[in-house]
Amino acid sequence: MTSSTFVIIGAGLAGAKAAEALRDKGFDGQITIVGDEEHLPYERPPLSKDYLAGNAERDSLTVHDAAWYAGQRVDLRQGVRATGIVRAERRVELSDGTSLGYDKLLLATGSSPRTLPDAAGVHYLRRVEDSDRLRQLFTEAKSLAVIGGGWIGLEAAAAARQAGLTVTVIEALELPLLPALGKEVAPVFADLHRANGVDLRLGVQVEHISNGDQGKRIRLSDGSVLEADAVLAGIGAAPNTELAEASGLDVDNGVVVDASLRTSDPDIFAAGDIAKAYHPLLGRHVRVEHWANALNQPAVAAAGMLGKDETYDELPYFYTDQFDLGMEYLGTIEGHDRVVFRGNVPGREFIAFWLKENRVLAGMNVNVWDVTDPIKALIRSGRPVDPDRLADPEVPLDELAAG
Repeated sequence: MTSSTFVIIGAGLAGAKAAEALRDKGFDGQITIVGDEEHLPYERPPLSKDYLAGNAERDSLTVHDAAWYAGQRVDLRQGVRATGIVRAERRVELSDGTSLGYDKLLLATGSSPRTLPDAAGVHYLRRVEDSDRLRQLFTEAKSLAVIGGGWIGLEAAAAARQAGLTVTVIEALELPLLPALGKEVAPVFADLHRANGVDLRLGVQVEHISNGDQGKRIRLSDGSVLEADAVLAGIGAAPNTELAEASGLDVDNGVVVDASLRTSDPDIFAAGDIAKAYHPLLGRHVRVEHWANALNQPAVAAAGMLGKDETYDELPYFYTDQFDLGMEYLGTIEGHDRVVFRGNVPGREFIAFWLKENRVLAGMNVNVWDVTDPIKALIRSGRPVDPDRLADPEVPLDELAAG
């Protein structure tokens, strides 16, 4: 396959890992990565975690240094957008007026923050420049209002609070992280933020944002008005599917792909935030916007591009660090009918399990480490477990996972 040309649209973690996987699997043809940022491909989780908090350097974000791309003969086109895909000609059109032919194409275009209408001056957090602006803001401002109580909003709120700012989080639902964790577990994060001085305004929506005397003036649906030096909106993200849609690929809240990450066009694959992939274990298509997909899916996509038969069946995984709480999460809570806690919930040192008919669907370990393997095994087994034994820290998880 020496004469083949593979093009990767998207120069983030998924794009970089796809190029790496192709070389590792023996592909020696042309690889071109197209990305609209001027930076080397980098990882995004630190932008709302260690990097935002000032505990990580810029260089630590990059996936590979420039020498790696040169050494691996990867043509990295920085600051260039893909503007169209001509599938009939296997060609990608670029914003600089050039085009690239391809034998196989990978879409790894990621996602973009959802924005507030008519809200000039509001900050968002997706790219490294966004994190840099917030880091500078933390040295200048005294107060920050965060709209949205999801992962990005809460991580940024924690970083701002630890930087000494007065922080208010505005969330339309009655609890932060409610869709992700459910009503039994979401209070853990509400309590964490309140204990660290964050003002949580729950069950209210933002009606209007205007310029105040020294910052922003925010009117809420309950009639109250807040003032803050700055506003950050973390109200979710939308997959960047415009190219896929315009080229006629199947799109449904993401680019629809099979378990091998192949789209409705057999020569085009998708990975990362945009991929709505069929999951063999879950028995349905799922789209996961977390780091682990961008890290792990590209190897499967690369195998498919090389004509090999591999499937992606990793469980959804996520992690967060907020104040003194570190957490890992595996699985999906969809359809659960009960939650079982193991350990010290008030002390924030526990594992939560979401069950359906006594089968473990998901697990979250909070300040408890080296337990992801047995949690994975419990989920993958699909076997019923005794909830009382699951809740008992004296019963080894390995024993439960082994049935």
